[in-house]
Amino acid sequence: MYYILFYDYVADVAERRAPHRAAHLSLLQGLHQDGKLVMAGAYTDPLDGAALVFTERAAAEAFVTSDPYVANGVVSDHRIREWNVVVG
Repeated sequence: MYYILFYDYVADVAERRAPHRAAHLSLLQGLHQDGKLVMAGAYTDPLDGAALVFTERAAAEAFVTSDPYVANGVVSDHRIREWNVVVG
């Protein structure tokens, strides 16, 4: 079972995320190295959100509470969905 964290971004995300991007990516890389994050990335055209796939719900929840994007208002909303993979 996986858990997908969906982010909705504010309209001016490209500008607002810049000062927090390095810390955000560092946090993601650590989770990936620990095996708690499978993959993550922002949507393009339009850049209005992101999807992050976790191996544990608790890891997704903890990420939200520590993510600089959330703390600094880059993320306008989020939700976590359980994902039952049937192929792959």
